[in-house]
Amino acid sequence: MSAAPTSESPPLDAARSALIEAALRQASQFDANCPSQLAEAIRYSLLAPGKRLRPHLVLLAAEACGGPQAVEPAIPAAVAVEMIHAYSLVHDDLPAMDDDDLRRGRPTCHKQFDEATAILVGDALLTRAFEVLATGIQPGERAARCCTLLAQAAGAEALVGGQADDLAAEFRHIGLERLQSIHRRKTGALFRASLALGALAADGSGEQGQALVLFGEKLGHAFQIVDDLLDVSGAEANVGKRLGKDRRRGKVTYPSLLGVETSRRTASELIDQACQAIESFGAAAQPLRELAEFVGRRSR
Repeated sequence: MSAAPTSESPPLDAARSALIEAALRQASQFDANCPSQLAEAIRYSLLAPGKRLRPHLVLLAAEACGGPQAVEPAIPAAVAVEMIHAYSLVHDDLPAMDDDDLRRGRPTCHKQFDEATAILVGDALLTRAFEVLATGIQPGERAARCCTLLAQAAGAEALVGGQADDLAAEFRHIGLERLQSIHRRKTGALFRASLALGALAADGSGEQGQALVLFGEKLGHAFQIVDDLLDVSGAEANVGKRLGKDRRRGKVTYPSLLGVETSRRTASELIDQACQAIESFGAAAQPLRELAEFVGRRSR
């Protein structure tokens, strides 16, 4: 439910990226009870090249709350978020959903394997995410809170509900309020959850968690507007997926409602609001600000 990499790399720490990639590889290893094609397809989808924005948000939020020592305990939450994100992409790409054949510059899971395998990959990633959270976050009470938070963000009232409404709105006229409602759930819920999980894993204060969730709300909204703009004016080789699909699928987007320039201005304003939300963290939140500014630059 997000864009693939652009030609400009996001300002992400290489050591943190390596931690995430290693953890994703480890979490996608299965014993002999997992059929070999299913295991291969899971790794194909989860480990495909990508920015890993959501797991980075988890770790950056943890570091902002608890310092560098808070990063490692938050890694299971970062892995779980990326698994949820990857599952949602696999299912969204299916013919019955958004019907895409290219994702992150490669054939989508159902094109590389088959539709049944793609459905099962999504099922496996969804359940594995909660296994990773439940067994990796300590203490157990905190793990339970993390599982609840992520389940709510990924469920019928958030990510899945937003996708359902998005499909129902195809070739129909909807207004700005309805469009915002769809993407507050379809895209924004996982952004907010990423920040909240990082704060929770680091045992951050309530005030810290609230500020980070507000940051995630504004950033997620801006990210979706930019994604819509890239579908109109991006370069397919840079974006890594088919462009112009929103128009072909009859989807209402921010550019179609607001126009390109107003959409760009709105995204810029949201990035400014996101950065303002975390002013209280001072220098500890500078990597989050840089990441937000990168999202804004993608629209230009």
